[in-house]
Amino acid sequence: MSDLTREKALTGKVAVVTGGASGIGLASAEIMLAEGATVVIVDRDDIALANLKEQYGDELHTVTADLLDSEQCAALIPRILETIQVIDIFHANAGLYVGGDLTDASHEAIDRMLNLNINVVMKNVHDVLPHMKERGTGDIFITSSLAGHFPTPWEPVYASSKWAMQCFVQTIRRQVCSFGVRVGSVSPGPVITSLLSDWPEEKLEEAKASGSLMEAKEVAETLLFMATRPRHVTIRDVVIMPSQFDL
Repeated sequence: MSDLTREKALTGKVAVVTGGASGIGLASAEIMLAEGATVVIVDRDDIALANLKEQYGDELHTVTADLLDSEQCAALIPRILETIQVIDIFHANAGLYVGGDLTDASHEAIDRMLNLNINVVMKNVHDVLPHMKERGTGDIFITSSLAGHFPTPWEPVYASSKWAMQCFVQTIRRQVCSFGVRVGSVSPGPVITSLLSDWPEEKLEEAKASGSLMEAKEVAETLLFMATRPRHVTIRDVVIMPSQFDL
C-alpha cells in the first residue's frame, strides 16, 4: 500500500509537544503531523514557531510560553484546552542540559535545569491528567535520556534529573493505568541537537569521529511506535542509542 492510500496512524488525534520548535520535539511533532494528528507545539522561540506555522498551516497550532515562568506554566494546559478542547497525546520534551564537573555549574544553571527537567514536567503532567482521566484515554510521553539509566560522570546534574524522570514515569504509570492513560519514556543516547553544544568538547569530538550519534527523527520514530500500540499495551520505557555508542 502506498503512502497516498494507507490510513494514517494518528488521524483524528491531538498531540501537544513541549520544546517542540527544534530537536527531538520538532521531529516528534513532524512525524505526528505526517501521521494525521493535529499538533500543538509549545516553545519559547516565537520566531521559530511562526516559521513552523507558516510551513504547516492549519494542522499545526503554536503556543509561545516560557515554562520556567510559573504563571505561564500553570496556564498552559487550560490555554490549550480552551482552544483545542482535546489532548490525546502529551509529549513532555522541553529540557535543558548542564554537563561537566558539578563545581563548574552555577547555582542558577542548576536551578534552571532541574526546574525545567523535573518540576515543569511534573506540573504539566499534573495538569493534563484530569482531562485524560475524565476521557478514559490518553498517552503521556517523557523525553528522558540514557543518562537516566547510567551514572554518567561527565554530567551529574543532567543525569540526576533524568533518573528522577525514570522514577516519575514508573510511579505515575501505576497511578493512572486503570483510567486508560498510558505513561512512557524514551531514553536516547546522544542525539544531534542543540543540547550537545554543552557537551565536553573531547566527548563530542570522540562521538562524532566514531559515528556514535543519532538523528532526532530516529527518536521520533520510536515515539510513534509507542503511540500506536493497541490500547492494552504500554511501552513504559525505551532505551535507544547509536550502535557504536559505548559508555
